[in-house]
Amino acid sequence: MASDRPLTSISAWRPPVPGIAEVFHAHFTDHAYPAHTHDTWDLMILDDGSVDFALDRHRHEATGNTSVLLLPPGIPHDGRTVTESGFRKRNLYLDDSVLPQLLAGRAVDTPVLDDELLRGRIDHLHTALVHPGDGFEAESRLSFIRERLHFHLAALQPRAPGREANRLAAQLRELLDSRTRAGLSLHDAAATLHAHPTHLIRCFKQTYGLPPHAYLTGKRIEHARRLLLDGHRPAEVATTVGLHDQAHLNRHFTRHVGTTPARYQRTRTGSYPTTS
Repeated sequence: MASDRPLTSISAWRPPVPGIAEVFHAHFTDHAYPAHTHDTWDLMILDDGSVDFALDRHRHEATGNTSVLLLPPGIPHDGRTVTESGFRKRNLYLDDSVLPQLLAGRAVDTPVLDDELLRGRIDHLHTALVHPGDGFEAESRLSFIRERLHFHLAALQPRAPGREANRLAAQLRELLDSRTRAGLSLHDAAATLHAHPTHLIRCFKQTYGLPPHAYLTGKRIEHARRLLLDGHRPAEVATTVGLHDQAHLNRHFTRHVGTTPARYQRTRTGSYPTTS
């Protein structure tokens, strides 16, 4: 008789986001990891079920969708399912540019973090990583995750925007306006403006009311609207305004305008609409 238990499923990829060596999504029903180590940090959230694991010969258990697991590089660990339904998880494997290995000892002491804010940030990052072309957003979200992990492991508090906020925000806006099509990385923007990435984002959001990646997307959608009304094909418009492809344009355009680019384009008449 065939088992009614759901099948194991996995997906893995390497995104073009500095600091992330691999993204790994999985649903395991009966898999047990043998003891092993990683060269990278393993940052994991559960979407369903429970997992039991040993880290440096001490056993731990995490359940549900509120906890964050952080396993440091070079430290032996295993993992196994707890219930028959198994568990669903999403992992980020992070290199030393996100967290230095000197923090590994502190991570061994508390590998399970009960932090709703951090968990939400990781969830949003995974959403951004699924879609090609959202690298600037993903890099921004990773920056805030890094900041939160440093808060847990090194007690570093983020710096609130000060008197320099408007100046930095205006400089970043000017930079984004000049790179609407080509785009830029958060690392390059921070290096150009001599500011820490998360501080730069906070200054921009305080001044303009939205994060820089959302501002850049909005500029691209405004440009796309003009091109569509001029009769350009959606696939051509996508690359012209700096989006990854037509699917990338469709997703953001629908979210901003409430309809697809093709439907929006079909509404154009070349003149003002008339009323009966």
